[in-house]
Amino acid sequence: MITREMPRARRVCVLARGGAPAPWEPPSFPGRPGPSLTTCAAFLLLATGCALHVRHGLVAELRRSREIAGATQRVLLRPLPGRMDGLAVAAAQLSASRGAAVGGDLYEAVTTAYGVRVVIGDVRGHGLAALGAAAAVLGSFREAAHDEPDPAGVLRRMERSLERHLRERARAEPPSARPQGPRSPVAEEFVTVLLLQIAADGSVQALNCGHPWPYRLGPAPASVPTGPSARTVRPLAGGETLPPLGVLPLPPDLRSRHCGRLGPGEVLVLYTDGAEDARDRRGRFFPLRGVLAQAPAPTPARLVAGVHAALLRHTRGRLTDDVTLLVLRNDRGGRGGGP
Repeated sequence: MITREMPRARRVCVLARGGAPAPWEPPSFPGRPGPSLTTCAAFLLLATGCALHVRHGLVAELRRSREIAGATQRVLLRPLPGRMDGLAVAAAQLSASRGAAVGGDLYEAVTTAYGVRVVIGDVRGHGLAALGAAAAVLGSFREAAHDEPDPAGVLRRMERSLERHLRERARAEPPSARPQGPRSPVAEEFVTVLLLQIAADGSVQALNCGHPWPYRLGPAPASVPTGPSARTVRPLAGGETLPPLGVLPLPPDLRSRHCGRLGPGEVLVLYTDGAEDARDRRGRFFPLRGVLAQAPAPTPARLVAGVHAALLRHTRGRLTDDVTLLVLRNDRGGRGGGP
């Protein structure tokens, strides 16, 4: 507070600096009057201008970071073709972080001499660390899917690539930031993976490392009254799963499992656990199976969009984990339209 009892050179203007009030004492000039309100206002305007300049710079930097993250994610998760060897395909991801494009989910599908091979997975964590692990797994899958005649060989190469990535990342950290023992980065990182192979005759082979089994959508039985969207929804019969990659080594006698055939018009819905783990305000889980049974979805792309819309309504847009869906429909035999 400025009072008459204070000397002229001790009158104080309050300057907003960094969001907190700070006293400013003007220099003393003998024989000259003290600073006026105009001088104080000038300093306030200068401080405000500096703060706005810094804020605009931070916003621009954040925008550039999001653009780079989005471009990186588009390179990592390349858009899938709408049709692959007679299968209609669609995939999409919802990020749990608003405005973020980098997550821990991964997916890919490639046409090979052995059939269409598909992978979907979930890396523990988010951000750049998860992005590096996802890139290591997807990179090895894209190579091995064309080279290995057996899906087990593909999965082993994915495991070796992940182990190599984690070792290199651990060596790159400074010694002071390297926890030893079970809390080391190599011990804490893992990836759930579901690897499928759909042959030309529709037979499905699977290897599952800690990932949710996909849902299989087919026509309703003849004994059930049918409607315009009547269908059966049941998990793919794959049995027990292996531990996630990075937790335990793969068994030496690794073999893929036969999961039946995907008939004409039948659909496989692959997803990450963020879908069924999503909750509303009352703590109720998202009923993915029920939504799949009721959603009128003539194409895989519309099915993905419909499930994502229902998920956002259920959570009111507040996701706690990334959600990825990948849908394949068997259009072989002249059934089905475009994707």
